[in-house]
Amino acid sequence: MMRKFLLITCAGLVLWSSCATGKPLRSDYKKDVLLQTNYGNLLLRLSDLTPQHRDNFIKLVKSRYYNGVLFHRVIRNFMIQSGDPDSRHAAGGQSLGNGGPAYMIPAEFNTQLFHRKGALAAAREGDAVNPQKASSGSQFYIVQGKVWTAGALDTLDVKRLNGRKIPSAAREVYTTIGGTPHLDQNYTVFGQLIRGYEVLDKIAAVPTSKGKDHDRPIWNVRIIKAKMVKRTL
Repeated sequence: MMRKFLLITCAGLVLWSSCATGKPLRSDYKKDVLLQTNYGNLLLRLSDLTPQHRDNFIKLVKSRYYNGVLFHRVIRNFMIQSGDPDSRHAAGGQSLGNGGPAYMIPAEFNTQLFHRKGALAAAREGDAVNPQKASSGSQFYIVQGKVWTAGALDTLDVKRLNGRKIPSAAREVYTTIGGTPHLDQNYTVFGQLIRGYEVLDKIAAVPTSKGKDHDRPIWNVRIIKAKMVKRTL
């Protein structure tokens, strides 16, 4: 689904714990992540239900890993994707999406976390080379999605989810707020946008390339700075 992701690993599928170093401070778990972009601010809250993804994201934010990287893949009514360090100094027209640290994170699926609008989730390689559905060490996306009808969700249950029923609580959200339900239990959701929905929509609406750098914004959308901030909501 996600076209281009992490291609390098430490030695095949390497677990996060064997490659990443350092642990967040206990106080970090009471903070949110602020992404300051040239289109406005996005405030994210990480989930304690996905501790490996949470800790990895905090570690990267605190190490300034995301400062200067682009939202290199944008699809309106779907999602905006970032986290490729190669994008930081990429020339215009350069195809992106293969960069990242030399490790992956094991999937942490949880039915309480689903692809509602604003969901923060981890990008990954496709099932053919990554049957465990392990996540990229750095690339992530924020869901924009769309509002679904009940009938469309019924069809999705049968044709795309092989009979797996979307839980009623999630169906309520997908038919009112919107999202991308076909990604549930296939990509790890590990947080939620809590402020900056107008920025998400603004970024999702930018014009994108149709060339070899397919879906890359024509004008750079950049994370100027990512930082941990005290919770106020």
